[in-house]
Amino acid sequence: MMNYLLVSLLAAFQVDALPGSCSFEGNTCDYTADPAGLSWTFSFTGHFITVDESPQEEQKKEKAVLVGPEVAQQDWSCLRLVYQLTGSASLQLLRRSEGESFDHMLWSAHSPSENWNIASIDLQNSTEPYKIVIEGRPGSSEGSSVSIFEVAISEKYCIECDFEDSHLCGYTNQWNSNVNWYVGRGVPNEATYSDRPGQYMYVDSVHAKTLQDVAKLVTPMTTVPMSGCLSFQYQQDHVEGHLFSVYSRDRAGQYQELWKADMPESNHVDWRAETQVWIPVQVALRAPYPMEVVFEASFNSLKGGRVLLDNISFSPEFCSAETEPTFDPKVANCDFELGICQYTQNSENREMWKRVSVQPNIYRIGDHTTGTGSFLLANSHFTLQSGYVSQLYGPPLPGNQKYCLRFFYSLRGFSKTNQALAVYLYDTASAKKDKIWTQTGQTSDVWIQVELTIQSQKAIQLVFISTCKSFWTCGSVGLDDISVSLGDCELPLGPLRVPSYCDFETGLCGYTQDKQGDEADWVLIKGPTPTSYTGPKGDHTTGAGHYLHIEASLMLPGHRARLASSLLRGSRGPQCLLFFYHMYGSGTGQLSILLRSDLEEKDRLLWVRNGEQGISWFRASVSYQHDHQHQIVFEATRGPSIRSDIAIDDIIFQKGPCKDADQHISHFSLFGDQNIIE
Repeated sequence: MMNYLLVSLLAAFQVDALPGSCSFEGNTCDYTADPAGLSWTFSFTGHFITVDESPQEEQKKEKAVLVGPEVAQQDWSCLRLVYQLTGSASLQLLRRSEGESFDHMLWSAHSPSENWNIASIDLQNSTEPYKIVIEGRPGSSEGSSVSIFEVAISEKYCIECDFEDSHLCGYTNQWNSNVNWYVGRGVPNEATYSDRPGQYMYVDSVHAKTLQDVAKLVTPMTTVPMSGCLSFQYQQDHVEGHLFSVYSRDRAGQYQELWKADMPESNHVDWRAETQVWIPVQVALRAPYPMEVVFEASFNSLKGGRVLLDNISFSPEFCSAETEPTFDPKVANCDFELGICQYTQNSENREMWKRVSVQPNIYRIGDHTTGTGSFLLANSHFTLQSGYVSQLYGPPLPGNQKYCLRFFYSLRGFSKTNQALAVYLYDTASAKKDKIWTQTGQTSDVWIQVELTIQSQKAIQLVFISTCKSFWTCGSVGLDDISVSLGDCELPLGPLRVPSYCDFETGLCGYTQDKQGDEADWVLIKGPTPTSYTGPKGDHTTGAGHYLHIEASLMLPGHRARLASSLLRGSRGPQCLLFFYHMYGSGTGQLSILLRSDLEEKDRLLWVRNGEQGISWFRASVSYQHDHQHQIVFEATRGPSIRSDIAIDDIIFQKGPCKDADQHISHFSLFGDQNIIE
């Protein structure tokens, strides 16, 4: 059923449009179509543009691209996009900056609909100019299409609205068969939809049929972190017959109350007065991850009155100077490269967790961060002692928050034991510990990622505990790359796919096999490779995910497998390529990184590794510069024996030079509190 708030959607946006806005009335304004992609066409009425199934001559093309003019917003802006998808079509909105090989995704949609939809995307203030890029993919199914009616950019937050425009700022009424939010016009105590100027939203109990009917007006979902003061105005009639509240709601559907109207004696408005009084409200809003604001009126009487709402605004300054700033959970992040950060130990005897660096070899893995760095180790020969408990305390985390905890652990050595590591929440007020996770698997020499969503009303500390009951059941365990963020681990913080990053969990991310310049293919795999004593036991991303490798048993010595990136834009400035590689096996050959360009006769060698490197995943960082369109090629060459599997994972492209030039150096000098394991 068509939403009540999508009234007169095809009317023009009534906003002060900024560069990048376009109504597509017979032209594409300052947007230009990429000739290498599919063609956009205007509708027969000339009011919108569309791209549909690829004609026969364009079957190899997958998408149509529009590149907007240069945008240089100094202040926060809101982009509203009116679009429609049919069939298997998809639509993406990206941000293109000078000097970057990849566009950064701002928003995407994949669900077909019978009506026009409104997307609201917040554009953070930026000092560097950029361009808005629109990519439409019609898909392969019959009848699929992408249509764009309007792009409007205005200097405001997407959550703000005065309800004067027909699109109602993308606000939606959560449909109820009895009570709903409607558009009101004119003076509130006169007939609704009067001819007087001025619009607002209202809900009336006149249609209520049960004693617990609820009407919900929902803002657009925030797309970037924001915190500050949410302001609005409201009026009520017969306040004793209903409750008016404001909530935040995350993508998981979890509500948190932000505000509710006072009891009748404190907010009653005399509706018989000639001039109505709008009551101003200011509410502290913290949205560190995507969420909506829900204005809810619940009626407990069939004569529950009305609620009116108008002039919703937002300021990045908190409503009160006494409001505590949004907590930054990054204080709990640590990769242990320079120390143990803000973590502390609580042991009556001595520190049981030791910061160590393991020299990579064919028997021991290094750290997770780089393969050659530092991590924490419990139950090592530095601390091995029966009947002790090693406890690592994190920094305090405020209550009434939802946190996502991620960390990596590895079981080391030959001891096979369950429950070598557990995580507790320590209630700082009551001094009690509650276990939230314990290690159960027995896979050794693999860094395994753990994700835990934590929610507590009280202030807490994270505690990592390793117990050694006896010499024979005392398993050595490593801990690395602890990170804490606000929100739910199962919900993405933003767009699902980042073009500049690939972990191979959902496929090849646009990378392609080179069928002409090699003799074999890279193979997508999960878990250990088929051949013994070569290849990794798991991927680098989580320890249980996907990665690419060459299967040497299917190749001959000297055979190559080449994987090419999608076409990358050139840049006058340096670019950084980061990736992880694994080269274990007595017959390991060579891994090379090449740059391919039509302007150069041969592929240019950027980086190379030869022979067995150990059982660790190692991080490589490659700085390069090329100011024309090009591709990056990963080339693996099979060595003299079948124990020659080579693997890659977690590829990242970044703007600017790499912070640490990749080269063979000695990583294992003794310094500070670090212990070296040869």
